[in-house]
Formats: sequence, structure tokens, C-alpha cells
Amino acid sequence: MAFDDDLLAELDELGDDIADEPTTTNDRQPAQATADATDISALGEASNAGYMDQDHRDFIDKVAKKATSIFGIAQCARSVELRTLLSEIAQNQASTATSSIVGRVEDDKSYQLVLRANDMSARVAGEILLVHQFLLDHYKSRFPELETLVENPVDYARTVKAIGNAEDISQVKLDGILPNATQMVVVVTGSTTSGRLLSMEELEIVDEAADCLLDLSQAKLKIVGFIETKMPLIAPNTTRLIGASTAAQLIVEAGGLSALSKIPACNIQLLGKQKSTSLGFSSLTIKKHTGVLYYSEAVRMVPEDFRDKMVRKLAGKCALTARVDAQQTSPDGHVGVKFQRELNEQVAKLLEAAPLNAVKPLPIPDEGPKRRRGGRKVRKAREPFMATELQKQRDRLQFGKFQDEVVVMDELEGVGMLGQAAGRIRATQLNNRAQAKVAKKYKKYMKPY
Repeated sequence: MAFDDDLLAELDELGDDIADEPTTTNDRQPAQATADATDISALGEASNAGYMDQDHRDFIDKVAKKATSIFGIAQCARSVELRTLLSEIAQNQASTATSSIVGRVEDDKSYQLVLRANDMSARVAGEILLVHQFLLDHYKSRFPELETLVENPVDYARTVKAIGNAEDISQVKLDGILPNATQMVVVVTGSTTSGRLLSMEELEIVDEAADCLLDLSQAKLKIVGFIETKMPLIAPNTTRLIGASTAAQLIVEAGGLSALSKIPACNIQLLGKQKSTSLGFSSLTIKKHTGVLYYSEAVRMVPEDFRDKMVRKLAGKCALTARVDAQQTSPDGHVGVKFQRELNEQVAKLLEAAPLNAVKPLPIPDEGPKRRRGGRKVRKAREPFMATELQKQRDRLQFGKFQDEVVVMDELEGVGMLGQAAGRIRATQLNNRAQAKVAKKYKKYMKPY
């Protein structure tokens, strides 16, 4: 028991010593990040694919407003992971390795490095958007109109670095940063701006954010350049078909090139879908059954009404090129070029205008005598509608004599030559064929009594 008491007393003393030590935390570095890496990566993928919507912008505004320091949202700007990746990329580009891959693709060092670089590219793209919004919020009090004049994040950061806290913007040299027309608009607007001068602390935060954005932009350019250089060696046919960045994203989502070659086409078009919904956005703004392929350049060039059909066609071709790349049977990428040509022809045929339905002119009318059908049946059918002898006499007039008139329904009608015919009136001939036929056994009932 005495040993236990002594141990507890030593632990209490040790705890008091630890509690008395001052905490050395950086005031500019927050304890927790305002957004995790998954959300930032999903935001970067949306930016790279060009399908930014209002929910993405609301997310950027919310994260940027909550951040008290630039390093609270730019987690990988000074991270060891980014610096290590850039150094490995530089070493890989400086090495004199062969331009072809021998053996399994997954065992090659460049393959693993490309997958890591593609993942980091999405995170860097997302952080660029967040840092840009952070810079807009803090420099808005100095030059609020600059946000609408310069929309590109990198150009905006360079312009902010050049202008800074200058009172006379016309004296600032913006050559090489903005086009001449934009420079003139910026100078004229800056001379009448409603902003105020920044304090030293505010200017320091703005400069820090601008430097961070420019560093991230340079890192992204190096990473993207490396991916575009190495992907034609890893998956040449898939790269020729859908591009280096999209091909790398598909390989990352599938878990490798061999795994991608085993996935059917109906599932390839859904790869990357779970990352699109990781931000917790409303499901109404997210298109269903869409993945990385839907936001690729090959699909975005097609009108929106035909994109679903184009995704299905492209997924089928990607399934074939992935199998070809996994077997390394076409290192020059001619299969991908062939499939791309076929898709372009199908898209051109899909988008061509429908043939015009020409209005055919009516045929030339036949002016000659028309053939009229005759015969016993036709004459019998016309008999009820033929003019009688009385009607014919009523319609006739004798030359030089007035016709008699009678009143019919309060109207006078001429009687023509009725009653003026000379000679005997021929009795009406009966048509025995038109008489109703009666059976012999019923004729006795028809005899008069």
C-alpha cells in the first residue's frame, strides 16, 4: 500500500509540473482547421472540372469568413507533404529514367507518384479558391471594385501585391500583370474608389494571403505539368481519350490501373460520385449518376441534352482503353486515338441538323376527259336522283310565250311547258325488276276478297 501511495504522489507532482508549463502556441495558427482535406479536395475537383455551382460558392464564403488566419484554410500550403511531393517530382523529372515502363504498371515509382500528385492537385485547387475568397474579404475595404474587374485568382493576387496600400493607383505599374484595357479600367476605377487605406496589420494579412495564393498556384502548375508528362507513359490510350487529369482521377478512384481494367463500363461512369456529395450540399443541385467522366472535357463540349448519351459512350471506350493499358499492348496510344476519332464522328453525326422535309408540289391536273364508271348497277344507283318527265317539262320554256306561274309556299314559281305538250302522254313504264318479290305461299293472302 505504501508503494501505491508513493506512486500516486509522484504522478500528482508530475501532473502539476506539466500544468505549470506555459503553452507555446502560435496565435496566428488556429487549433482546428475550418475545413477538412476531403471537402477541400472535392471543391478542387469541382473547380478543375468547371462545374462550380451556388452551393460550392456558399461553402467557400462560409469557410473564408470563419477563418482567422490564412493558414487555417491553406493547410497544405506549408505542409511537409506538399514540400516532399514537389521535391520527389523534381527528382523524378531530373532523373534519366527510360521513357517506357517495364513490368507491372503498379510497381513503377512514377505511377505511385502520379497518383499522389493527382490527389494533391485537387487539394491545392480547392485551397486556391478558399485563399482567393479570404483575400477578397480582407482587401475589399481597400478596393471593393477590384473583385469585379479582375476575376482570375492569380491575377487578382498579383494586382493586390502591386497596388498594396498605394494612394495613387495611376503610379502603380501593372505591366505584365493585366492586359492594357483592364489596366486602364483598374486605374480609372481606383481613382474614384470608395475604399479606405489599410492598417499595417490588415496589409500584412493581405500580403500573406496573396503570397500564399501565388505559392499554391506555382505548386499546382508543377504538379499538373508532371501529371501531363507521366500519364502518357502510364496509361497512354486512356490519356489520349479523356485527358491526363481525368485519366489520373479515374485510376485513383478505381484503386489502380489493373482495378480500373476490371470495372464494367456502367460503373466507370459513376466513379468519383461519392466525392461530389461529400460537402453536404443539397441533393437537388447534384446531378444523379454522374462521376468524373461527366465533368471531363470530352463531355462538356457536347450540349447538355446529349451529355448523358456521351457519358455512356465514353465510359464504354474507357473500359476498353483501360484493359489495353493494363496489358501494355499499345504503348504508343494509337487505340485511344482511334476511339477518340470514332467518338468525334459520332458526336458530329449526333449534332448535325435534321434533314429538311421539302414541300412537294401538287401534280399537274389532268385536263382530259375523265373516265366515268357505267353499267347496270351504276344506272340503278342513279335512278332515284334522275330528273322526271314533269321536272324536265317544268324546266323547259317555249320561245315567245309567257309561262304560267303558280304560288308555292308564298312564292311564285314558273311551270314551264307543263300541260302544253302535244300528242299523247306516254304511260309510265313499270320496272318489274324493282317490284318486291313475295313467296308463293304468301300470295294467297294478297288476293282481294
